[in-house]
Amino acid sequence: MCGIIGILGHHQVAEDLIYGLNSIQHRGQDAAGIVAFDETFRMMKGLGLVNRVFEDEEAVSRLRGRLGIGHVRYSTIGANEVLDAQPFFVNYPFGLAMAHNGNVNNFRSLRRSLYEDDHRLLDSSCDVELILYALASELEKKDLKHFTNEDLFDAVEATQRRVEGAYSTITIVANRGLLAFADPYGIRPLVFGKKTTKEGTCYAFASESACLDYIGFEVIRDLEPGEVIFIDMDQKVHSQIRYRKRQAFCVFEYIYFAREDSRIHKRGVAHERVRMGKALARRFRQTGLQPDIVIDVPSSAYFFASGLAEELGIPYRRGLSKNNHVGRSFISPNQAEREKVVRLKLNPLKDVVRGRKIAVVDDSIVRGTTSRHLVRLLREAGAKEIYMVSASPPIRHPCIYGIDMSIKREMIATGLSVKEISKKIGADALVYQRLSDLRRLYRGLPICDACFSGEYPTGATGEVFKEIEMERECSNNKKK
Repeated sequence: MCGIIGILGHHQVAEDLIYGLNSIQHRGQDAAGIVAFDETFRMMKGLGLVNRVFEDEEAVSRLRGRLGIGHVRYSTIGANEVLDAQPFFVNYPFGLAMAHNGNVNNFRSLRRSLYEDDHRLLDSSCDVELILYALASELEKKDLKHFTNEDLFDAVEATQRRVEGAYSTITIVANRGLLAFADPYGIRPLVFGKKTTKEGTCYAFASESACLDYIGFEVIRDLEPGEVIFIDMDQKVHSQIRYRKRQAFCVFEYIYFAREDSRIHKRGVAHERVRMGKALARRFRQTGLQPDIVIDVPSSAYFFASGLAEELGIPYRRGLSKNNHVGRSFISPNQAEREKVVRLKLNPLKDVVRGRKIAVVDDSIVRGTTSRHLVRLLREAGAKEIYMVSASPPIRHPCIYGIDMSIKREMIATGLSVKEISKKIGADALVYQRLSDLRRLYRGLPICDACFSGEYPTGATGEVFKEIEMERECSNNKKK
């Protein structure tokens, strides 16, 4: 999972790109990068947080151009090295620079095809290179002297048919404009926005609407599955959908990844989390548990907890204090780092939890690292009984679309019953959201819930699982 932004304006866009990347820093903490275009590509990228990568003002001043793209990286496939940081660019045809969010499932076969059929050798283990080189290869087949927008849409369609998986991409086409396209299922989010200035209209794409809010752009809409939007240098917008499958938007965006102040597919993320919390109350009542208070695991679980508490008529309290200067444990690069982050991140408010039966709401339980640690902390703080509550159903299946849940044996719910999981994390009880209740909330927006159901919208073979797990284990070994 990563965050991307692209701007075509009438001004130098580097500053807006940096502000925008800061607003989606939660989507990736491993690396950040920007490419601006002004007669040539001007690139700056590095490991770490946005403010660290772009702290050199003199270097940032060289990112000149009214056209640019930016990226924050959370590595799933590929090592956490500068070489794999995005964006990437090639100088021919035209000059293309690309950033993407998602995961290419046919990584090895496509890399082999690009080498054997298109004579292109990848420089990194980052899968955006596959999409970039596939697009470049398709463009090369056109008459570049008499190139049209239809030729561009043809090339993107061919690329979409060639690349399997989940992806949203933003590409600079040198001297021609800004291109964005989504995978045929629309699994990964991409929002289209604009800003009216004295010089004319500026356009932007970003992973979340909150990013556009920060840089003063209004949201036009979300990209549709398979949609291609090209904005030429005269600021004219061209859009087509050539290759579309059934929509399957990643529900984990609403559960965990997206900012609470973002809107995706016309749904406010905070509002969706409250709805999930209220839906969870139906299952909670059936358990017969009687907590004294409901608390949340800061910060993504607040709205789930408030919805659950409101529906149950039980007081909500803030029972855990969060250190806001520690990163997100879910997207830390390995298990040892995740445990360190959890230890530093949360501390119980003893006066709130002492002597009480507590329902502790988290957005999800993947590996159980956070849950085990929290149960231990709350017991030490004097909690009488601890009921862990997951706003999402049990995660039992690998995600092959870019979320770090690709190694099945790391998932605590694999092969264990709810009672067994509860015992393993040390809780007095454990309550999960039911998949049927979650699906009921999204009848109007077809979702991907493969990590809960095992039903993959793109289809998935044993070879795909094996390939992704091997890549992930290889990456983990490099990070140790």
